Amino acid sequence: MTYGGSIEAARRGATRGRALTAAKVTLALVALLWLLEVVDTATGHTLDTFGIQPRDPSELVDVIPASFIHFGFGHVAANTIPLLVLGFFAALGGLRRFLLACALIVVADGLGVWLVAPSHTNTAGASGLIFGLFAFVVLSGFVERRPLGIVMGVLIAAYWGTSFLAGLSPTNDGVSWQGHLIGLLAGVAAAFVFRRPQARSHP
Repeated sequence: MTYGGSIEAARRGATRGRALTAAKVTLALVALLWLLEVVDTATGHTLDTFGIQPRDPSELVDVIPASFIHFGFGHVAANTIPLLVLGFFAALGGLRRFLLACALIVVADGLGVWLVAPSHTNTAGASGLIFGLFAFVVLSGFVERRPLGIVMGVLIAAYWGTSFLAGLSPTNDGVSWQGHLIGLLAGVAAAFVFRRPQARSHP
C-alpha cells in the first residue's frame, strides 16, 4: 500500500470510528430517557417533580434533570427520533464538543425556563435540548466554513425547519414554546462557542 493510500485508509477508519461513537452516545442518551420514563411510570410519576417550576429558588436544582424527565411515554416517544438524528450528527464533530454543547444548551434552557415560564407550570422534557441541537447542527457548517457541514445543515433545515418553527408558536397549548426558543438560541451560541478550528492547508 502506498503512503497516500495509508493516509486515506486511516482517514476512513477515523471517520467510521467517529460515526460509531456518535451512534453509541446518542443511543445511550435516548435509552436513558426511556429508562427514566419507565422508572417514573412504575413509581407513580414521582420523577415529574424534577420538572422546573419557575422562579422558585428551590427549583434551581431541577434545571439540569428537567431535560431528562418526560410526562408519559408519548412525550418521550415524540422526542426520540429528532434526538437520535440530531444527536448523531452533532456528535460526529467530536464527543467532547458534543457533550459541551449539550451541557450549555441544557443549562441555558433550564435557567431560561426557570426565569420566563408562566407561573404555576411544571416544565420538563428534552425538547429544549433538541431545539438547541437543531440550531447547532444547522449552523456549525456555516460557522466553521465546512462544505459538508453546510450541506448537512441545509438538508436538515429543509426537512425539519417548518416543524421547528411551528414549535416556537405561543399558541401551542401545553407546549413550552419558551423552552423551545431558549434552547434554539442556546444552540446558536454553542455553534459559535464550540466551533472547530479550520483545517490549514500547506503548499
